[in-house]
Amino acid sequence: MGYAERLTVPWWLWLPGLGGAALLATEIWLGSSGVRAWLPFVVLLPLAAAGLWWLGRIRVRVAGDELLVDDARLPVRFVADVVPLDAEGRREVLGVGADPLAFVVQRPWIGGAVQVVLDDPADPTPYWVVSSRRPDELATALLAARDAARGVTVEP
Repeated sequence: MGYAERLTVPWWLWLPGLGGAALLATEIWLGSSGVRAWLPFVVLLPLAAAGLWWLGRIRVRVAGDELLVDDARLPVRFVADVVPLDAEGRREVLGVGADPLAFVVQRPWIGGAVQVVLDDPADPTPYWVVSSRRPDELATALLAARDAARGVTVEP
């Protein structure tokens, strides 16, 4: 069972991002003429759009026997447990008691996440926390991939 998701920036965050860039370009433009009148718009608006696109570039996938988060790879044989988290659970896991060695890919505009508890004696990383819009589906896909990699059959 595979899983794929891209952690894109929602449309409603594009409005203030592009609006802020337009406001800054307008402030630079005020009182200017010639090239300084249009150059801020030509430079700042595409830069803001590129920045917002870049923030939403992260892909989360369960493919074969690996969890892929952007360019990080985790073989599912090292997964001990997967805990789907809602916004409150994510806040608690990433709060004051968070382990500084944990691997975290967190996007604040996404409420859910999964905590992937690891069982790898050679790796000091205790767990991964990965944002997800569908944490239950991601957890199910990870556990199914782990069980398939270990040769465990799960009865429905």
